[in-house]
Amino acid sequence: MRRLRDPVLRLGYRVGWRALRLWWLVVRPVKEGVKCVLTRDGEVLLVRHTYGDRRRWELPGGGIKRREQPVGAAQREVREELGIEVEEWTPLGDLFERIDRKHDHLWCFASEIDHRPLDPDHAEIAEARWFATDRLPPHTAKYVARITALSR
Repeated sequence: MRRLRDPVLRLGYRVGWRALRLWWLVVRPVKEGVKCVLTRDGEVLLVRHTYGDRRRWELPGGGIKRREQPVGAAQREVREELGIEVEEWTPLGDLFERIDRKHDHLWCFASEIDHRPLDPDHAEIAEARWFATDRLPPHTAKYVARITALSR
C-alpha cells in the first residue's frame, strides 16, 4: 500500500509547493517554522525533500501549526519526516530568513541522538544522510551552515 501511496503524496507535495510559491510571490507572508539540528558523533543529519529544489540539502523541520509551541513543532516534524521520537531539545535561538519568496521566522533546536534507525517518510523525504559538521555538501540551503554552527 505504501508503494502506491508515496508517489501520489509526492506528486501532491510538488503541486502544492508550486501553488504555494505563487501565493508567496503575491502575498509575501511571514511564516513561522522550525529547523532541527540532529547530531551524532560529530555529524549532522540533512535531508533532501521530494518537492522544491530536490537537489538542495536542508535541515529537517517545517511549519508551526496554530496554537503549537515551537518545540512541539520540532518534535512533530522529526517524527513525521524521520520516524523517530526526540524528547530532549536544546534551543539555539531564532532567525528571520527570506525563503522561497516568503519571510520565515525560524526557531532552531538541536538534539544529539544515538544510532537509532531512521524511517523517513518517502513521500516527503527523498534522502536523509549524515555529514561531518565541518564538511557539509555543496548544495545546501543558505541557512544550514549558520544554524549548524550554533549547535557546536
